[in-house]
Amino acid sequence: MEDTLLMIPGPTTVPKRVLDAMAQPIVNHRGPVYGEILKETTAMMSEVFQTDNDSYLLTGSGTSAMETAIANIVEKGDKVINVVSGKFGERLQQLTEVFGGESIPVEVPWGQAVDPAEIKRVMEENDDAKALTMIHNESSTAVVNPIKEVGAIMKDYDTLFVVDTVSSLAGDTVKVDDYGLDICLSGSQKCIAAPPGMAAITLNDDAWKVIDSFEQPTYYLSLKAMRKSGSKNPPQTPYTPNVSLTYAMNEALSMVLEEGLDARIKRHHAGARATRAAAEALGLELFAREGDRSNTLTAIKMPENITDAELRGTMRDKYQIEIAGGQDHLKGNVFRIGHMGITGLQELSMTFTCLEMTLKELGFEFEAGAGVSALQNEYLKN
Repeated sequence: MEDTLLMIPGPTTVPKRVLDAMAQPIVNHRGPVYGEILKETTAMMSEVFQTDNDSYLLTGSGTSAMETAIANIVEKGDKVINVVSGKFGERLQQLTEVFGGESIPVEVPWGQAVDPAEIKRVMEENDDAKALTMIHNESSTAVVNPIKEVGAIMKDYDTLFVVDTVSSLAGDTVKVDDYGLDICLSGSQKCIAAPPGMAAITLNDDAWKVIDSFEQPTYYLSLKAMRKSGSKNPPQTPYTPNVSLTYAMNEALSMVLEEGLDARIKRHHAGARATRAAAEALGLELFAREGDRSNTLTAIKMPENITDAELRGTMRDKYQIEIAGGQDHLKGNVFRIGHMGITGLQELSMTFTCLEMTLKELGFEFEAGAGVSALQNEYLKN
């Protein structure tokens, strides 16, 4: 199991430095030592979010941050515009309804990004909406949504712009302040390359005004409680955090900033281009529409007469490489390759070498070595 190469869109391979950081002794989560680590980690989190806002860590997966965002701003009957372009857009819509909001879905075909013009149209019809939610990088479809362009539109409205960057932060461009993101959330286990189980959220003054205007129907995920505890000296979390995961996040974020955020994003973009080039060189068809494709993972249509169990099973059981399948109605119809976190040329070369061998075994015809060659040529351009 320890020899399996994770090429899925999270969790990703965790660097040894980060794993070693988790082995540090547990300290009192109410004491000054942990307080300083928490302060340093949340400051780095804000730097990666590219915001002057405070950031908060949550012991929970990315979904905990999604629920935090909705639970703290939505009252019963509030209109919330939900961009639904995949499984995770659906999740924000479901959370809106759980907390009594009136969801106004903007349905987007899976495999395509939302059109900013459609957002403008919907906003003109619903300028009293409390919030608009969007997934930046929809990992179920390998599509990236235009948060910069939509953010420019949202600046003309009082509606809060809530953006999930779980599978894009530290791998694609996310500028919370410049793009006008009122609430932005992310997770530990994807481009940041920390273990799963920790999430982060940051929010601006406009969001705090909404939060302070009513009593939220949540306890553990209360942002008011997070703000109160975070303002202590030393800062704390309202309830017991995962101390070891905080160590891991601290080290992982340090590695992000040591590499340089721009350089890390450039590396992710290079991996995306190389992956797409390699897949197409093999005669495989990409699922996402050209121009809308993710820079942190790639979805590829399953070749005819090859099953998901055959392709992914062979990759996993024979070659010890784990790639992801499709979700919901895409199950069995696509497979997904993650190229995020510390993944680079070496890991992608191994993946496509073994993918070629798997496809050959399963009777798919292509020029041997074409994928790996295209991958290498794309990297040589950089």
